[in-house]
Amino acid sequence: MNRNFSTYETYDLNSASALVTLGYKLLKLDKTNPKKVRFVFKEEKSIDQAMLDYWNDEIKLPAQTLFNNQKMLKNRIYSNM
Repeated sequence: MNRNFSTYETYDLNSASALVTLGYKLLKLDKTNPKKVRFVFKEEKSIDQAMLDYWNDEIKLPAQTLFNNQKMLKNRIYSNM
């Protein structure tokens, strides 16, 4: 598998949920730190703008999809995946 690309990383569950909902590719959950999880996404041109819109409360997402994605991420955090 060729992995010659940059990544975008965050420790924030809510912003990671928003990125998944927006369709960004989650590459992995890094659990090396036992106190927090690092969400690693494939870097794309628009990801910085998406996060700026998120933090400025200018992003509109379907609520049910957002919460389902957050639940999926929590399941992955607490499972042995």
